[in-house]
Amino acid sequence: MHFYELMKKLTEDKKTIIYVDMDGVIASYDFGKPLDFKNKRPLTTNIKILSKLCNLKNVELHILSVCRFNNEVNEKNEWLNKYAPFFEKDKRTIIPKESYPHYSSKELKLNYLKSLKNDEQIIFIDDDNEVLRTVRNGLKDIILYQDSELID
Repeated sequence: MHFYELMKKLTEDKKTIIYVDMDGVIASYDFGKPLDFKNKRPLTTNIKILSKLCNLKNVELHILSVCRFNNEVNEKNEWLNKYAPFFEKDKRTIIPKESYPHYSSKELKLNYLKSLKNDEQIIFIDDDNEVLRTVRNGLKDIILYQDSELID
């Protein structure tokens, strides 16, 4: 409940868009196993907390995720439809590295967040410290949380 209460307070007077990474935040991520997105274990505690945020009046939830290949975008969307359907289809950004071979995941996420032309408050949740560090160095006006903040 701590994270929910924190978000409630942070967003009570400001329109806020929360971008959430998938792998390691709402879906299990095992570095040693093949990337089989359809069969990833849902991280139900995090999913429940995020689903509650949808009910806050000034909050809009988005997915911001990266995958290796173009065909994995569909797999991730199928997974979201099954385990986290509260992430609306038009609020899912899944970037295939195959389409941007010269960029790392952290660069792709940073570039996407930089491209936003919003007056809203932006919050980004990820499990990767390197990604969070890169985003922090590239964007000063963003609020960052590591996935561990979701768990009380």
